[in-house]
Parts: sequence; structure tokens; C-alpha cells
Amino acid sequence: MPKQVDHRERRETIARALWRIVEQRGTTQLTLREVAREAGISLGQLQHYFASRAELLGFAMDLAGEQSGLRVARALAGLGERPHPRAVLRAMLVELLPLQPDSRVTSRMSAAYVLEALHDEEVRARARGGLVRGRAEVERVVREAIADGLVAADRDPVVETDLLLALTGFTTLLELGVVGPDAALTAVDRHLDRLFAGEGRPAGP
Repeated sequence: MPKQVDHRERRETIARALWRIVEQRGTTQLTLREVAREAGISLGQLQHYFASRAELLGFAMDLAGEQSGLRVARALAGLGERPHPRAVLRAMLVELLPLQPDSRVTSRMSAAYVLEALHDEEVRARARGGLVRGRAEVERVVREAIADGLVAADRDPVVETDLLLALTGFTTLLELGVVGPDAALTAVDRHLDRLFAGEGRPAGP
């Protein structure tokens, strides 16, 4: 009997090859031929799974997002069925920063994806959609924290969400060695301390 090929597994293998190229060599060599070489397959085999660079990038970014979500879930495991919003927000923010090998790969993939999105409308729409959904999830946690009285009721959830996401600007500073991991984490914790310092009565009646 011929061996059955797991198409999802093969697509993930190709995507991980792309991750390695982005992490180790940047985007200048991000061609389908180079990815095929890294994955140990022919260009024709790769094109059987991905017809274009944009399609491959999109799948690789979706896979990176899935893995990122799993790492956040693992970080929150053991904190109960409903972890404190501060812990949830911290896990989300830490995952978005290049502080560990896995999150560093995802961060660099995101940078490559954004660069591609600037010149490709299809990629741009897909990338924007992912960012909108991610931002909405952060805002949901902030709104729940305000409703539960864990954040002062007079805080604007939209502004607070934007300020939290602004902390991901540490990515470039970390990658270029302008600040270290401890300094970035201290800033994240200090900001969260200030956000949750005004715990009071739940918002609403």
C-alpha cells in the first residue's frame, strides 16, 4: 500500500521551513524556491500545497497565530477557570514580544507579513483582519475588567486597549538590543499595575 501523505502535516512542515528562513536570514531570501530547499522538497512539490508566496505566508502566519494562542493558554493553565484579567493581559503582551525562541519566530514572521501586506492588497486585507480580531480580544478583556470593578470605571476601554498594544513597540527595541528583556517586562508590569490600581465597584448600575 502506498504511504498516505498527511497534507496538513506537510503544509505545516513547509510553513516551519519558512519560519526558520525568516528567523535566521530575514525576508530577502523568502522565495518559494528557498523555502522548498529548506523544507527538503522540490519547488514543484511545494507548489502542490501552495500556489503562491502570499498563500504560503498566509498559512504560515495563521499557524504561528495558532501556536501563539496555545502558548498563552499554557501560560494561564493552573490559574483557575477564569484567570484574573491582569494575568490574561500580561500573557498576551508577553507572547507578542520576542522574549522566547517561539515568540521571537512569531514576531519576526509578523514583521515579514506586514512588509508583504504593504505591497499586496490581498495580504493586507488578511493581515488587517487578524490584527483587528487580536485587538478586539484585548479590548474584550479590558472591558470585562472594568465591568468587574478590577479597573476603574472611568477608564476608556478603547484608549486603554491602544495603550496596552503600544507596549508591543518594545519589539524593535528588544530585537536591536536597545533595551533588555528585564526592562521590557518591568515596563509591562508597571503599566498593568497602574491600570489595575484603581480597582473599585463594578461599572454599571
